[in-house]
Amino acid sequence: MLRPVAQKVVPVSDYQIMIEFDNGERKLFDVKPYIKGEWYEELGDESYFKSVAADGFTVCWPHGQDLCPDEIYFDSVAL
Repeated sequence: MLRPVAQKVVPVSDYQIMIEFDNGERKLFDVKPYIKGEWYEELGDESYFKSVAADGFTVCWPHGQDLCPDEIYFDSVAL
């Protein structure tokens, strides 16, 4: 069985994102633990963080940062 993929993402408060998956599920994912190190530190800029988008597979930001599709599905909380 294939894992659902991200179809839509909306940034919400406190560096969390609401993700809608292709199976209709909506889940909340906390990005705060990822905002460290050179590659992800730019996500700490709230306006940049809000530029998150779904690419039909996972979620990503304009400069290439993305999150593992398995993590955003299995480590998120159902709404």
